[in-house]
Amino acid sequence: MILADKIITLRKKNGWSQEELAEKLNVTRQSVSKWEGAQSVPDLNKILLMSRIFEVSTDYLLKDELEEPDGTQNTESLETGGFEESVPARRVSMEEARAFLDIKEKLAGKIAFAVSLCIVSPVCLIFLGAAQETGRISISENMAAGAGLLILLLAIAIAVAVFISSGIRMGQYDYLDKDRIETDYGVTGMVKDQKSEYQGTYTRYHIIGTCCCILAATPLFTMLMFTEEDFMMAMAVCVLLFIVAIGVYFFVVAGVRWESMQKLLQEGDYTIDNKKNEAAFEPVSKAYWLVATAIYLGYSFYTNAWEISWIVWPVAGVLFAAVKVIYVASVRNKHK
Repeated sequence: MILADKIITLRKKNGWSQEELAEKLNVTRQSVSKWEGAQSVPDLNKILLMSRIFEVSTDYLLKDELEEPDGTQNTESLETGGFEESVPARRVSMEEARAFLDIKEKLAGKIAFAVSLCIVSPVCLIFLGAAQETGRISISENMAAGAGLLILLLAIAIAVAVFISSGIRMGQYDYLDKDRIETDYGVTGMVKDQKSEYQGTYTRYHIIGTCCCILAATPLFTMLMFTEEDFMMAMAVCVLLFIVAIGVYFFVVAGVRWESMQKLLQEGDYTIDNKKNEAAFEPVSKAYWLVATAIYLGYSFYTNAWEISWIVWPVAGVLFAAVKVIYVASVRNKHK
């Protein structure tokens, strides 16, 4: 195998386009194209750099008689939950990349609304329960609880419908979450330009979301300063949930669009190594959130304390991040 063929093979095994390899080597894409077409040969400095980037020896690159890498490459097997390096990378065209980004942009607001709707779904139940208990509305306790639960379930049903609809529309792009990809010429540059343009909005949305979550408890603490009336405290909880929902809306909108660009660039959580870890962690993730949901619903229905049971979700979110970090670290240590 000649050097040109080895460069092509190693580049594809790493899931890089010619443009991406050129960026790593600080050369033009045309230079990489000429090397792969055996129209020119890289100088010694570039060969040394390729040896480090591809994690192979210079002997393997320079000696045609060496057909296999010398074992210095990093490889992952399916036993670790990853994918074989020999599996060819999925190619993404410019049209496909643009379509993916457009769909994500259109769905970002809908998904964010659905998540926020889940957060505020107990508001009517809390309001009606407090109003009935304090005599502000003349309905029975069963009617207040029934109406509140009906509205809660309706809100969740609408949110789930949005999630399912969005999932179906995005189903054709599932490979971006799991497979190595190789983009056509120009795709990386286009995505990087969009990411650069969106950077300011992404930062602004995160600031708004963070401020909303920090200030969400303000109505509750303010009410504690002036009154301990149950109805007013319940109203403060309702306002708290609305403020959190607003903050989460901005987080989700920014996150959905940002991750769509990271997927195409294979950055952040979507690098090749992270995709392998994510594939292994997926069963754990599903089991974790099913247990969290069961705890939330079981506790809420048993105690009827919907005004405080929502705290399960932020706690579960923090614990989930910790569980994932521990799991990934244990997998990496296992395969060192």
